[in-house]
Amino acid sequence: MRLMGMDVGSRTVGISVSDQLGWTAQGVEIVPINEDEEIFGIERVKELVKEYDVVGFVLGLPKNMNNTEGPRVEAARNYGKLLEETFGLPIDFQDERLTTVEAERMLIEQADTSRSKRKKVIDKLAASLILENYLNGHGKLIDRLK
Repeated sequence: MRLMGMDVGSRTVGISVSDQLGWTAQGVEIVPINEDEEIFGIERVKELVKEYDVVGFVLGLPKNMNNTEGPRVEAARNYGKLLEETFGLPIDFQDERLTTVEAERMLIEQADTSRSKRKKVIDKLAASLILENYLNGHGKLIDRLK
């Protein structure tokens, strides 16, 4: 049993999963979506939920730096609601401020990754950071792993 972390954008969803003990998070893939056309990648998420025996979702909540909520927060909450309705599994949110910035810095400084390569993995890495932060903060869904 694992938790699935998600970095929800308007065009992609970065996906990560925890290990079975809830100690670490690993990036899995980036699922293409299109909010404008109401294509949310749910079929692929279903496959991943089954493959990884997911028991709950942790979505990044992209609050503004002053802690206010903008339109992307609403989009993340709506995606969470869709997941809850589709899978009947619990969801929780993790403040994701600066995770994409941190992910990009890691890719530049530690992996010396080119811009084109960064675009291919940044959402997956951001999803890993979101889930890792959640696990380290002992979020309420961690008990579902036991």
